Amino acid sequence: QVQLVESGGGLVQPGGSLRLSCVASGNIFNIYGMGWYRQAPGKQRELVANIISGSTTNYGDSVKGRFTISMDYARDTVSLTMSSLKPEDTAVYYCNLIIRDSYRFLDYWGQGTQVTVSS
Repeated sequence: QVQLVESGGGLVQPGGSLRLSCVASGNIFNIYGMGWYRQAPGKQRELVANIISGSTTNYGDSVKGRFTISMDYARDTVSLTMSSLKPEDTAVYYCNLIIRDSYRFLDYWGQGTQVTVSS
C-alpha cells in the first residue's frame, strides 16, 4: 500500500508564492519519478512538473521560470516552489508517484490540495 500526503496549498494573492510538499509512504521500493499535476475546473489534468529517474526534470510550458521542483530521496518527498503566481494557476494540485516494478510502472496519486490565486 502506498500513500501520498500533500500539504501547502491555500489562498495567495497574484504575484505571491507558495510551496507544496508531498510525502510518500508505504511499500515504496523503486521510485521512478515524482511530480505534480493540476486540474482547474472544466479543464483536463495537466503536468506541472516532475522529476524522472532522479535527474530529468520536466515543466509545463505555463510554469517554466516560475515554479521549481525538488526531490528529497532520503525522505521520499517532492516539493514544488511556486513563485509569481497568477490567477490562472488556480487549480487542485495532485502529487504523482511512479514506481518501477520490473517491467511495469505503477502510478499513484494524492488526494489533491487546492491552490487559489486571487486578490
